[in-house]
Amino acid sequence: MARRIVLAVLVLIIAVLGAIAIPLGTITANQDKRAFRDEAVASATTLANVAEERLTDGSSATAVNRAVAELAKRGDRVTVLDARGNTVAGTAMPPPRAAAHLPLADTGGPAVTYPADDWILVLAPVRNDSARRSAGTVVLARPTAAIDRQVTVIWALIGAITAAGLAAAALVAIGLARWVSRPLSALEGTAQQLGDGDLTARSPANGGPSEVRRLAANFNQMAARLQALVHGHQITMADVAHQLRTPLAALRLRLDLLAQDSDQQMAAELAGAQEEIGRLTRLVNGLLAVARAENSTAAPVRISLADVVSNRVAAWRPAAEEREVVLTADVEPTEVRMGEGQLEQILDNLIANALDALVQGGAIWIAASAAGQRSRITVADNGPGMSQQQQKLAFRRFATSETGGAGLGLAIVDRLVVSNGGSASLSDTRGGGLTVTIDLPTAPRGRALRRGGGLFPAAHSEHSGQTRPSRRSPGLDENQPPDRS
Repeated sequence: MARRIVLAVLVLIIAVLGAIAIPLGTITANQDKRAFRDEAVASATTLANVAEERLTDGSSATAVNRAVAELAKRGDRVTVLDARGNTVAGTAMPPPRAAAHLPLADTGGPAVTYPADDWILVLAPVRNDSARRSAGTVVLARPTAAIDRQVTVIWALIGAITAAGLAAAALVAIGLARWVSRPLSALEGTAQQLGDGDLTARSPANGGPSEVRRLAANFNQMAARLQALVHGHQITMADVAHQLRTPLAALRLRLDLLAQDSDQQMAAELAGAQEEIGRLTRLVNGLLAVARAENSTAAPVRISLADVVSNRVAAWRPAAEEREVVLTADVEPTEVRMGEGQLEQILDNLIANALDALVQGGAIWIAASAAGQRSRITVADNGPGMSQQQQKLAFRRFATSETGGAGLGLAIVDRLVVSNGGSASLSDTRGGGLTVTIDLPTAPRGRALRRGGGLFPAAHSEHSGQTRPSRRSPGLDENQPPDRS
């Protein structure tokens, strides 16, 4: 921004100075050249008036010689010719170009000037009042070195003034640009910090124009309100976790105790109640996971996509093998930039969803590759898939096609992906099944690389309150129907 301001001001100043300095220099130089030429004509005409008595009356040549000597002192070359072209008085003959203009002696016209290399030639007729023809011609050759130096000095002076004005304008433009751009750059950096999850970031509001200071103050006020809002959500999540999980756990324990001393019919009813409590527990865990995703403020780090995918595939392969499902991955070396642990959470939800939908002999394919400034992850299966209407609603909360699912898995994935500047979409797998495509910004070069977590990093899946998958499908009851959310 500062560079653009400086360049814009300099271009404007150059245009203004050029529009003023060039015409001014041209006009001044032309006036000086015109004055130089007029002075040469006046000198030749004066000498012609003095030579008129010598050529018409035959008087003494003293006055003519004196006038010629005065002109010679300033470097002029002067020759006085009679009507027949004979030299009457003068210094060394001017350059030969003067000879071509000698017929002027017959015209009796006004004095005429001719440029001749580094000289200016003036041919002035000596008028004879008693005759219609001129009595002779005065040829004056004056060197133009003096006027050339004067014009050069004029242009040099104008150029120096223009350069000084341009330098002063550049200093003012640089100062103005820095005055405006520094607080804006600070505000941009603060916005980046806030976007990366630092809710305590604030922009200095004591520099720059008043409009920029007001902008910084309003931004700081917005950041403070955002911090209070996020902290309020975090406190609410903690309260929900404490207020709901504890009573549900206590209720489930009491039902377990009642089932031990109950008859078969009562035990069946209690088992149904425990199943509903388990479903309610999963629903609470899923809602908390969605809330965490929506209010995620984790600072983005550079993550190796290949490492994370490999770790999650290794973590989920025992559960896949137990269900006789083939789980494979094909990943190109690329990095993405997102919050710590969030890519693991995305993959856990997608793999868990795919496992829920597959039967014995199914397959899950995971692929990742770089596509320009984006990195693409696809998780495809050959399960029953989704209808077009179900795909449109899949990223909404509680949107599920199954009776036992909470409908929050893909909602969590969508919130995490969008919060990191990416996008998620669904499509049909060729041959049947569902394909989830995730596009994430590729990490820029030059930043520290955070390798994928250990073999079993914490993964907050909708399907489990556990922190890692076990040899069984994570957190799934054997009678739990698959959830394609």
